[in-house]
Amino acid sequence: MPFNRLIPELSVTDWEVSKQFYQTLGFQIMYERVEDRFCFLELEGNQIMIEQINDHWNTAKLEYPFGRGINISMAIDDIDTFYKKVKTANIKIFKELMINQYQVKDTVYEDKEFLIQDPDGYLLRFNQ
Repeated sequence: MPFNRLIPELSVTDWEVSKQFYQTLGFQIMYERVEDRFCFLELEGNQIMIEQINDHWNTAKLEYPFGRGINISMAIDDIDTFYKKVKTANIKIFKELMINQYQVKDTVYEDKEFLIQDPDGYLLRFNQ
């Protein structure tokens, strides 16, 4: 299995709840270590790890919403269909589907994107 060079690992309060949430989004379990309450998930090449809070990685007390100051951006092939799937699953939308422009040097790129929060409040941005 190829691994991305950067893979976020999220500390979660209940790894079963988080696992179910990510599977509802369409993430597939690539492998898990039940004894560690750890799971490696993937969706369209976007890789993420979740692990029950174990105090191994905490730099301070975790308080909801987790991950303040960061959003995890993931490219999706068909953003419109994915957005409808999320809405149908009754997942609360943090920022509705929108088109944003981002300038990179002399080029302006358009991203169609929306944001949600996972059960622990991590901000997830899906874009195309």
